[in-house]
Amino acid sequence: MCAICGIINCGERVDEGLLRKMADAIKYRGPDEEGFYIKDNAGLGHRRLKIIDLHTGQQPIANEDGTVFLVCNGEVYNFAELRETLERKGHRFKSRSDSEVILHLYEEKGVECLQDLRGMFAFAVWDGRKKKLLLARDRIGKKPVVYSASEKGIIFASEIKALLLHPSVQKDIDATALDLFLTYQAVPAPRTIFKGIKKLPAAHYLLWQDGKYRVERYWDLNFTKKIKLKSEEEYAELLWQKLTEAVKLRMISDVPLGAFLSGGIDSSTVVGIMSGLSRPPVKTFSVGFDEESFSELKYAKTVAERFGTEHYEFKVKPDVMEILPKLVWHYNEPFGDSSMVPTYYVARETKKCVTVALNGDGGDENLAGYTRYWQMLLLDRIRKASDRMPKGFKKGMMSALLKGYEKHPSSTFFRIWKWLEEAEREGYGYAYARRLMSFSPEHKSEIYSDSFASEIEGGGSISVFNAIWNRTEGLYLMERMLYADFNLNLADVLTVKMDIAAMANSLESRSPFLDQEFVETIASFPPEMKFRKLASKYILKKKLKGFLPEEILSRKKMGFGIPAGEWFRKDLKDYLRSYLLSEGFARRGYFRAEGVKKMVEDHIAGRAVHTPRLWNLLVFELWYRIFIEGEGT
Repeated sequence: MCAICGIINCGERVDEGLLRKMADAIKYRGPDEEGFYIKDNAGLGHRRLKIIDLHTGQQPIANEDGTVFLVCNGEVYNFAELRETLERKGHRFKSRSDSEVILHLYEEKGVECLQDLRGMFAFAVWDGRKKKLLLARDRIGKKPVVYSASEKGIIFASEIKALLLHPSVQKDIDATALDLFLTYQAVPAPRTIFKGIKKLPAAHYLLWQDGKYRVERYWDLNFTKKIKLKSEEEYAELLWQKLTEAVKLRMISDVPLGAFLSGGIDSSTVVGIMSGLSRPPVKTFSVGFDEESFSELKYAKTVAERFGTEHYEFKVKPDVMEILPKLVWHYNEPFGDSSMVPTYYVARETKKCVTVALNGDGGDENLAGYTRYWQMLLLDRIRKASDRMPKGFKKGMMSALLKGYEKHPSSTFFRIWKWLEEAEREGYGYAYARRLMSFSPEHKSEIYSDSFASEIEGGGSISVFNAIWNRTEGLYLMERMLYADFNLNLADVLTVKMDIAAMANSLESRSPFLDQEFVETIASFPPEMKFRKLASKYILKKKLKGFLPEEILSRKKMGFGIPAGEWFRKDLKDYLRSYLLSEGFARRGYFRAEGVKKMVEDHIAGRAVHTPRLWNLLVFELWYRIFIEGEGT
């Protein structure tokens, strides 16, 4: 696990000092070693966190004749079999590194090498013979890469803060990106918060040559290729085979290894499989809080006892006022998922004992584990039933229920009817997009300034969702939701949260549920294997009976969050006011002061629940002060 950066100029020699500064800016991602390749107009930089091949494997890596160079962040899990094939074809390896496989595979296949790679990665290949740069990112988006291109050349790095050191990169805020952040908790690729910087999206590659570049997708999640097995037991066995294989591959490491254990089904399953594959007890790590409703420590302990792990638990009282500015700096652009706080804490404590940790990320996105899935499927049933009602009766009933929503907007019962009205009016895509939004259009109208609203590009935030949703025409409703989550919430929020929290602590995090072959296999299962009779993760839970404690299988789902709403009403209310009601916040010109003040005071007084919106606004204000005004840097 590493950090990468590079500068490719059109004719001008690369400034070695600048390249080194870019690498140093993100050295926590790779504190063990540094390496550089600079020749004329091309420069590659690398910071290494040693995981595999501790004594060789330094980067940048060159091919046999020194004409092609690679820097890589990530792991290729099938590198052993790929290496064997390449050696038979005459390629000579200098190390035991998994990354070197990519270099020789590129020599064989060019960009088609991506089809053979099973892992998480972001890498750059500089082909000195053709004066061509290849940037690529893994299928799910576990590892990041950002870039800035102009007629003068292209620069890239693992994180934005490295690019900001280059004199050609300006700190101009993209208003449309800010709107997207406030909507979806993060800025979806390919945008970033800065106009001049782009993200390479998951499952895409970029080819640059002679001042021109193009970006292409090389993989997409396919729900149309279904497999038909004879029984549920066969589906369960196939799932287990692929998941066990994914866990086993992710246990390859030359440094100490463990697992995050929340006590939920997904992380508990990973720990259980690891325990069956490991002779010494698996090291497991959990974090909890004083607030009982937000702490899962008792469930994690139950699982640890079942599998005899070497268990470490940490009960923390997060000092948000101290940790939040640090986290905002690490995330590079505004990031609104408040679970970044406990994720950071568990990564920090885990790093004290191991360098690699497996996690349960991706189980919900593969097997329809979120509450919103059953709510939308229930909505679908209600809609079909309501279509059989007399039009007059249905209209009157909907009017009455929507009035109930206006009085009780936080009620799940009335929200479902609100979504039904939205689905009738705008379609299921819009109704589902509303489930993902922190700021709805109504909330935006209350606080957006006229000048800010006028800068947002046509179509607004819903157009980003629609572009994804429209690719799912013809799929079952549940699969449309899963596809949307893979391409938006998972790729731009969840994987980013884990990558930054782990790498801020020089820790590698691996996700078996996001293994390419596992993901493709589960996508090929019939929908009823994932969700049946309003029960999520149906086939996985069937397989887990007797494997996990019944208490874990039957427990109510709990998000990995923090009691931010309560903190904003109590301990953090003055902190919240000091930022969101400040003269500086109002002076930015993005928001109407009276609208923001009403939102803040209504939440503190208990008249409304605005937790995710206030969190987003607070994060943005902290980000602005750090990255635009230079506070604390």
